[in-house]
Amino acid sequence: MEKATYILKAVVQKAQKGDVQAMASLYNQFSKAMYNICYRMCGTVPDAEDVLQESFLIAFKNLHQLKDEQLFGGWLKRIVINHCIQHSKKLFYWDHWEHDEIADAPAEDRWTNIDFEKLNECIKQLPEGCRQIFTLYAVEDFSHKEIADQLGVTEGTSKSQYARARKLLQEKLLTQIAING
Repeated sequence: MEKATYILKAVVQKAQKGDVQAMASLYNQFSKAMYNICYRMCGTVPDAEDVLQESFLIAFKNLHQLKDEQLFGGWLKRIVINHCIQHSKKLFYWDHWEHDEIADAPAEDRWTNIDFEKLNECIKQLPEGCRQIFTLYAVEDFSHKEIADQLGVTEGTSKSQYARARKLLQEKLLTQIAING
């Protein structure tokens, strides 16, 4: 583990000095994981690819701001998530989705026994706001407060959108189970 940390630190330091091969190495190491985040949050391949590329450009442009090279992965993840949110704000208006009556839905999670591929397909089909909040809360482990701050919505909106996403996912999954067994 220490060797990997040392290698990452050295590669980031080279990239900070403008080494294109080091940047390519960082891209190769982190692009798949970051693409998965983009795809879950954006919902389409073209949008995910665009946001991923733009996020890496932003990261490489601002690499000098990174204080601890070992934290590159988390720092990049934050850039990717923020850029996904900015991308969605261009496409989506949050205010008309606030449903506080749904916000008090139980927090139990039943997704652990569901096939990941089926779940991922159902997540892709969610409306933009639900999908983003579901991804940030359930997959990326953000709190509703953090989501509200990032998206510029209330915690109630975040909670209601998460509850709405869960309800829609449950309906979609039950339909798929009924069709496919």
